[in-house]
Amino acid sequence: MESVSKMLPKHVVGIIEAHLASAYLEEIRLRVDRPLELIVRGRPIFQPYFLTTEDAGFILNKLSHFSIYMIEEELKKGYVTIEGGHRVGLAGKVVTENGAVKVIRDVTSFNIRIAKEKLGIAERLVPHLYAKGSSSWAHTAIIGPPQSGKTTMIRDLARVISTGMADIEPMKVGIVDERSEIAGSVKGVPQHTFGSRLDVLDACPKAEGMMMMIRSMSPDVLVVDEVGRMEDCEAVLEAMNAGVKVIMTVHGTQLDDLLKRPSLSSLMNAGVFERFLVLTAKNGAGTIQGIYDKDFTALPLSVLEGGRR
Repeated sequence: MESVSKMLPKHVVGIIEAHLASAYLEEIRLRVDRPLELIVRGRPIFQPYFLTTEDAGFILNKLSHFSIYMIEEELKKGYVTIEGGHRVGLAGKVVTENGAVKVIRDVTSFNIRIAKEKLGIAERLVPHLYAKGSSSWAHTAIIGPPQSGKTTMIRDLARVISTGMADIEPMKVGIVDERSEIAGSVKGVPQHTFGSRLDVLDACPKAEGMMMMIRSMSPDVLVVDEVGRMEDCEAVLEAMNAGVKVIMTVHGTQLDDLLKRPSLSSLMNAGVFERFLVLTAKNGAGTIQGIYDKDFTALPLSVLEGGRR
C-alpha cells in the first residue's frame, strides 16, 4: 500500500494507517469539506477529518507528478491508475469542448479503489471452462453487480490461461484494458501477476482494441472487461468468428439481465457463449452464485463451493 500512502498527505495517512494494512479495505473516498470515508467489506467507515482544498491540491500534484499536463488524457476519463494497479477516480468541475469532456478542473473528490490480486481463485473454474478433448477454453461471460469481484476473477483467469497448469499448455492471452483495471498498467507495464504469454493494450477502447490485438498479437484468448456498448458486442462477435476465444465481464445480477439488454441482444441471439458465470457479493465479493452452459442449464457447484474473492 506504499503507492497509495505516497499519494496522500502525511496527516491523512496517520488517520487511516490502521486500515491500510487490512485485506478488506476496498476504497478510500476523500471529498473537500466532507469527512474522510473508508469502504471496508462493503460498509462505510467515516473518520473525524474533513478534507481541505490544500489536501486536494496535494493529492492532485502527487497524481500528476506536479505537471497536470502529464495526466491530461486521464483527466478526460475521470480516473488515474497508479503504481500497484490502484485506480483513483476524480470528480469536480468538468470543462467541455464541442460537447465532449476536455478535462476535469477543480478536483474536489477522489476515490481510491484498492486493487485486489487474489491468485488462485480462478483455478477451481478450470474443469468447467476448459475442454481437455479440444484443448480449448470456453467463450465465457462473467456476470455480476458492482463490487462482486468480476475484474478480480477475470484477472486471475488471464493468469491461469497464460501460465498454464499441470496438464494444460499455456496459451497466448490478449487483454484489452480500456479502464486500466484488469492489468493495472502504469506506463504500459502490468502491475499484477500474469504468465509469460500475455499482452496488454492499456487504456484502449474495447471495440477498436480487440481488432488491433487480433491483428497485431494473434491471441488464442481475448480478455475484456465491462462489455455493454453495441460496438463492443459487435467486436466480440468478430473476434469469435476469427477463431479467438473471448472471456468477458458484464454488469448484471442474474443471467436474465443479459437477455433483457438491447445492446447485448446480438451476442445472446447468436448463442455464441459456452459458459455463463454469475457472481454475487452477498457472502463476500467473488462468491459464485451459479455457472451455466450455453443452453442456460445450471452446472453443479460442488467443486466451486465456498468461493470468495
